[in-house]
Amino acid sequence: MATNPVEADPTSGAGRDAGGWLGALPVAAVATDQAGTIVRWDRAAQDLLGYEAREVVGRHISDLLHPGADRNLGRSLWERVAGGRGLTGAVSAWHRDGHPVELEIWATPVPARTRGGTTVLVFAADAHAARAIRGSSAVWDGLFARSPVGVAVFDTQLRFLRVNPALEAMNGLPEAAHIGRRLVEILPGVNAADMEAAMRQVLERGEPILDFRRTGRTPADPDHDRVWSCSYVRLEDPEGQPIGLTATLIDITTQQRAELEAAAGRRRLALINEATSKIGTSLDLERTAQELADATVPDLADAVTVDVLESLATSGDLGPGLVGGIALRRLGKAPLTGCVITDTLAPLGRTLMFPANAPYTQALAARRSFVIARLDEQAIAPAARHSGAPARLLDLGVHSFMMVPLMARGVVLGLATFYRRRPIGPFTDDDEALAGDLAARAAVCVDNARLYHREHDTALILQRSMLPQHITPPPGVEVAHRYLPAGDAQEVGGDWYDVIRLAGGKAGLVIGDVMGHGTTAAAVMGRLSASVRALARLDLRPEELLRQLEATLEDLAEPTLATFCYAVLDPADGHCRITRAGHPPPALVLPDGTARLLDVPAGPPLGVGEASFTTTDVTLEPGSVLVLYTDGLVEARGSDIDDRLAELTHVLTQPSPSLDQLCDTLLTHLVPSSADDDIALLATRLPAAPR
Repeated sequence: MATNPVEADPTSGAGRDAGGWLGALPVAAVATDQAGTIVRWDRAAQDLLGYEAREVVGRHISDLLHPGADRNLGRSLWERVAGGRGLTGAVSAWHRDGHPVELEIWATPVPARTRGGTTVLVFAADAHAARAIRGSSAVWDGLFARSPVGVAVFDTQLRFLRVNPALEAMNGLPEAAHIGRRLVEILPGVNAADMEAAMRQVLERGEPILDFRRTGRTPADPDHDRVWSCSYVRLEDPEGQPIGLTATLIDITTQQRAELEAAAGRRRLALINEATSKIGTSLDLERTAQELADATVPDLADAVTVDVLESLATSGDLGPGLVGGIALRRLGKAPLTGCVITDTLAPLGRTLMFPANAPYTQALAARRSFVIARLDEQAIAPAARHSGAPARLLDLGVHSFMMVPLMARGVVLGLATFYRRRPIGPFTDDDEALAGDLAARAAVCVDNARLYHREHDTALILQRSMLPQHITPPPGVEVAHRYLPAGDAQEVGGDWYDVIRLAGGKAGLVIGDVMGHGTTAAAVMGRLSASVRALARLDLRPEELLRQLEATLEDLAEPTLATFCYAVLDPADGHCRITRAGHPPPALVLPDGTARLLDVPAGPPLGVGEASFTTTDVTLEPGSVLVLYTDGLVEARGSDIDDRLAELTHVLTQPSPSLDQLCDTLLTHLVPSSADDDIALLATRLPAAPR
């Protein structure tokens, strides 16, 4: 139907709702007398229906309705309005150009100030636009009020115009405390200045900013830091000019904490992986301590020191324990230079003495980490009684401190100390766990170094004790010998040599190499050397002696291999019978200075089982030198064995005034640095022919 009026009290909810959205529309204002005759027509009414004021003033308002409308109904309704009843509804008016216009109207009576009677005010707007705005407004109002996301509207001066309940809860302030004020004024506990700088950028450029982080504390939770994700969008008028902006905020504290914990976990794993590859690259105690210090700076701490038991650093022993105090040797420190913390602390190599009641001693005795999250005068008081270093560190800005014992296999070996000076927060439980993991890794490496050095020393002592202490060759035979242990602790093995006086003035020349290292190889070497001495005196043929040694190895609980070379030399006529079992070939230096390797079948190593050996007879000229050696002399990493043997014969051609000089020359030229394997060397010379 053409008209759909609803009677309403001007103060009713319907009237207030209409007023709530009319301000957002082009609204025409018209006035009539109580009979409905138009007495006022504004420019908005002309824009809406096309009539100028002179064309409608004096006419009844019902004349503007659609031609098909019931004009009598319109007149009767107007009489009700004039009688004091308000009216809202939708009507179809007729545009001056001849097309219908659907309007929403609100009419209310206003008593005239003079001459009595009543004036009716009529507000009208395009119904389609009104419904659209009213619908979007309802959606907006519902979203604004019910959204769990914090929402705020700002003017161009960054003053709050409106905030929703969710943002009130986030900020801990009512809407009234926001309106008309800026963020920096009401929330000084967050990064408000940074947020306002971002909002100004949005106002100037018109480009939204998403996921800007607000951090800090608000009155809603003044005791804890929180994080919010903020997004800003500029509001514009129809000409595209900025009239303000909207901000939406989401509390992401839990998500941020999870992200930080995950990032910390990744950092910890990366640091452990990196440290694993850097700590314990050698069996050197000082190097391992320094590797621990270097691996933790600056990711975990600004400065680190590593101290081990003085007894461990000097003799490899653990010492008497912690009774009565402790002596520590500083073996690691990082950074080594350019750090005010480490410049203040004791230098590398210094021995530090701590009494029984000092924090260092107590931390070691308790066998657990000692952490001072926030360093202050009260915290350093116990240590300050023993040293002035804590007060100096406090003056330098050290704010967090952690001591972690170095423990391996239930034994305390030393202590690592961590210092923080940068404003990155105190040491946390996670930092303590990380430091403990790294310290445990280093402690195992330190203990391995201790055990390997002890095994090395034991094996070396055992091996040297089983080598012949005094060699007395038969008359007419000159000998010289050398033994050089490997440079690496784990490489001490079972090389040996011997010269045995046999019946008839003959000499048994022995050299062997038990495969393997450590005390086991040295013990097997001792057993073989004793067996050789006993068997050689039975005047067995060389190949038979090797078969007996083979049986000796078979009697051992663990399978063992050994290479061996045995020569029986008669100095009277130079006759020499030689056999070898997987050993490098002997070298011969003739009186004229030429040198060559003897062609003696190699045979399999001892311990292979059911092997046959061949004896080679050689006649040595007077003045000749027979050289026996183990493979450590000629084998080298990255070098071809044939090239090394050729180098050996070349060195043997160089003149040497004595056999001792010859042995030294061989070692100097062929092993210029630390040996990779044990080396045994035996040189024998027959007397020269009379002139």
